Amino acid sequence: MRAAILAGGRGTRMGGMFHDLPKPMIPVAGKPMLRHQVESLVSQGIRRITLIIGYRESLIRSYFRDGKTFGAEINYITEDVPLGTGGALSLLPRGKTLILMGDVYVDLDFGMFIRFHDEHNAGVSLFVHPNSHPRDSDAVVTDARARVTAWKSKHDERKEYLRNLANAGIYIFSESALPAGEAKKRDLDRDVIAPLVPSGVVFAYRSPEYAHDMGTPERLESVERDIKNGVPAARNLKKKQRAVFLDRDGTINAEDGFISDPEQILLLPGAAKAIATLNASRLLAICVTNQPVVARGEVSLERLEAIHARLDTLLGSEGAYLDDLLFCPHHPDRGFEGEIAEYKKDCDCRKPKPGMLLSAAERYNIDLNRSYMIGDRTSDIAAGQSAGTKAIGVLTGAALADGKCEAKPDMTFDCLRDAVDWIMAEETTV
Repeated sequence: MRAAILAGGRGTRMGGMFHDLPKPMIPVAGKPMLRHQVESLVSQGIRRITLIIGYRESLIRSYFRDGKTFGAEINYITEDVPLGTGGALSLLPRGKTLILMGDVYVDLDFGMFIRFHDEHNAGVSLFVHPNSHPRDSDAVVTDARARVTAWKSKHDERKEYLRNLANAGIYIFSESALPAGEAKKRDLDRDVIAPLVPSGVVFAYRSPEYAHDMGTPERLESVERDIKNGVPAARNLKKKQRAVFLDRDGTINAEDGFISDPEQILLLPGAAKAIATLNASRLLAICVTNQPVVARGEVSLERLEAIHARLDTLLGSEGAYLDDLLFCPHHPDRGFEGEIAEYKKDCDCRKPKPGMLLSAAERYNIDLNRSYMIGDRTSDIAAGQSAGTKAIGVLTGAALADGKCEAKPDMTFDCLRDAVDWIMAEETTV
């Protein structure tokens, strides 16, 4: 496996803080950004690295030389004139290539990303994640198989609701998708990847792992603070994660019968702030929700996606996000007009069964015994307890009185905000 790092940037958004340093050589927590990236790759066995350089390229060459000091085999492509983010890709050695933007601090399990790419037989795989500023990010639209179906630039006017899936500036290209021929000025996203989307070969790998750009003074300060607090390393999926699982209706958003229209989604007071608190911690925020409206034929999967897009949009407007959202579309009872037969079954994912929590635990390497489940129904509590989490009730929805089971919460609070505040107080004592 080869890697390439786009390291030709000038760092103009830094406002002259670092004089004439190339952006990838700006110090982050005591050493150049580019060195962090090289060391991260080498630590996971990716040693053949091409640095695409331009502005003050001699500084980068003199620092890294052939890469042996860092355990790498480094070669260089020099842009005599700027070729944009995608112009020099045609000059790369042929073969499957992991590509990083030179201003993204990463701490992630590259092996999982590579396996995703191979399992989907992708031409291009994008590393995507939700973030606290979705309106300021390029958004990726996917289908149920994680295939990218549309690309929404942050510069475009957005009238529709979108899921919070931001392109993080990390890619895997199969050889067939790499540009060929003469090097010329290209934008990686607009001119190289976007034209491939209609052919169905572009996929999105969603992960809660740490991938943040440090290209402005504010973002550099944030990244350095996170490094000091151990956040990037803790989020790497090679390490056991901890999560707060959240029910949807009555916990995050207001109860409104069986929700079948995006406009019915209204956040409960304090819910976004509570989730933003989780986002700032080392705990993942994962929604797990029963959606029998699909089995009953009242809501299509496409409509449900639009409902969740509004939820993501409302949370994002308040600086919060869900690391993932899992739903169960099934219902065991048959005989209703308009029902969808394939979803009428007794499944393992419908709460009070713990299937959604177990699936998330496998996907994100979660230690369930050190995690939490928050919901407003006893079925939420039972699912959490069956999975081994500490189960917490909130009284904003059904008041834990749906009569589906006899599970009793470990703790009960008036709302999500109070429950999260209690969790965070618990965390400080661990």
